[in-house]
Amino acid sequence: MIIAAGGGRRIGGPEALLHQGEKPLVNRMIDTMTEAGCEQIVVVLGAAADQVRETADLGRATVVINKAWGTGVGSSIRAGLAAMDDEGIEAVVVVPVDMPGLTAAAVRRVAALPYPDVLVCATYDGLRGYPMLFGRRHWPGIATLASADVGARPYLLAHKDQIVDIACDSVADGSRVDTPELMALYGLTVPPQRVGV
Repeated sequence: MIIAAGGGRRIGGPEALLHQGEKPLVNRMIDTMTEAGCEQIVVVLGAAADQVRETADLGRATVVINKAWGTGVGSSIRAGLAAMDDEGIEAVVVVPVDMPGLTAAAVRRVAALPYPDVLVCATYDGLRGYPMLFGRRHWPGIATLASADVGARPYLLAHKDQIVDIACDSVADGSRVDTPELMALYGLTVPPQRVGV
């Protein structure tokens, strides 16, 4: 699941419209998830969803529109989980679109044990981050507790003894692009005609 619904107030435009060179970052993330072996990819859009569909190639993904995107990432997680109605899916990898340093190797590490009862978090310098793996048995609880801009954190805190931490420092950069300085560092742009939409 790729969360790409935010409005990007701090960076001047929706995260899903970010480009790295000529390529939309959401397409790079789809490529990363595909390379990692994810069988089904759900992209949760919100802010500027129509423009994202115009500029990105989302043909390999199931697109979910979170109309409540302004309430924070929690609603996007709920929308994405609700879209996974295939009973054969036992776990879901969750990543935000604004992680240009994420690699397929990190996704594979976190997704190595895709069982219904798992909770896995990548760590960078000992701090938990994305990708995260949520086993299906946890989905109802995550959906119930996911809130505002903290997403699944309340559920994870309540189940911290069950979380498996997987160090990904050596295979990925866990930074999320949330400032103009980080955008410049990664060579990211929001197409000018779409800024502020």
